[in-house]
Amino acid sequence: MGVLAVGLWLAALTGYDIARRRLPNLLTVPGAVLILGWAVASGRGWPALCGAVALFGAYLLIHLVSPADLGAGDVKLALGLGALTGAFGIDVWTLAALGAPLLTAVWALAARVCGRRGPVPHGPAMCAASAAAVALVLVQP
Repeated sequence: MGVLAVGLWLAALTGYDIARRRLPNLLTVPGAVLILGWAVASGRGWPALCGAVALFGAYLLIHLVSPADLGAGDVKLALGLGALTGAFGIDVWTLAALGAPLLTAVWALAARVCGRRGPVPHGPAMCAASAAAVALVLVQP
């Protein structure tokens, strides 16, 4: 799967979530399927599947406990991003999984300091953390 295609997918997800405060199935589900297909074809299917299931499970649990704080779109996005980061190893997966809530917290704090109230979308932080974690692997010499 091309870096450009993944980058465009992440940018589309980010823009959509910021503009509409939701992540549509039309973007989340096909992306997850394509990433899992790429992972299987490149011999990284098992780690990608494990990453997808683990991140999906964690996000589903949080959504079930507090649906107002984490939407179903974020849960579905976790499938694709968990697969993407899982395909590159547990350390990449962990960095993205921990980085996303930290980025959301920083964004929420900055918004509050600037006088904005209310929740901030979590999808952009998920995309940014995943992109950064994968980029660290791809740019290593």
